[in-house]
This record gives sequence, structure tokens and C-alpha cells, in this order.
Amino acid sequence: MLQSFNATEIRNTMKQEGLRVTPQRFAVYANLLTRADHPTVEQILEDVNATLPIASKASVYSALTVLREVNLVREVLLDEGVTRYDANVNPHHHFVCRGCGSIHDVPWQVFNSFDVSQMSAGLRADSYEVTVKGLCRSCQN
Repeated sequence: MLQSFNATEIRNTMKQEGLRVTPQRFAVYANLLTRADHPTVEQILEDVNATLPIASKASVYSALTVLREVNLVREVLLDEGVTRYDANVNPHHHFVCRGCGSIHDVPWQVFNSFDVSQMSAGLRADSYEVTVKGLCRSCQN
């Protein structure tokens, strides 16, 4: 379940990270905080401009870059050539449905016993993220 944020909380979070709060940055970050679907730049742009056209594709990319640099947003690469974005920067994995393409967060603890020390000699893992593919509940029916 997504946590709700008010405008003051969003502004304060951005300012705490040393960011200037522009209308575009605010709109992009606020949009991502309300989503669990890991949208693309195009999907964010469409949502942000749905009620009040204030952003261009370049301004959305710029906002995402700045938000990513201060760790308020992360890039998620689940499909080749498709970059998605997520405001959940806590460690977690992903499930991708082969049927409908939906993306779901998987709690980090699910793969708690994943042992990176079993990798080939000479390789040292700094981090990992597991992507599970299958069918969601809706597509199974």
C-alpha cells in the first residue's frame, strides 16, 4: 500500500536534500510517490501534464536525474531498453507479469538467503536485485 504525502512533506523532503523545488520537480516527485507501477518517462509526462501542462520531456528527464542523484528516486531496468522509475528507494526486488506486464514490488526479505559468496571466483558483489517473471493473479485466471 502506498503512503500518502502532502505538498508540504514533499517540499520539505526535497529541500532537506538540498534541491530547489521547481514546479516540474515537485510534480514529477509527487507523481512517483503516488504510483506503484514503475512508470516510464512518457507515462510520468502524460500524468503530470494531464491537468496542467507544465512539463516537457526534457524537464521530466532533468527532474528525474536530479531526484535520482539525491536518492529520492531510483531507475529500474526490467526490460531491455526501457527505463522505469520508482520513488521506493528502499531495497526490494520486482515481479514482472508475462501476461499483462504489470510490475510488483517484492519485499527484500523474500530472497534473504541469497548467497552472493557462491559466485565465480574473483567476483565480488556490491549489491543485487532479483527480477522474478511469471503470471500475476489476474492473468492466472
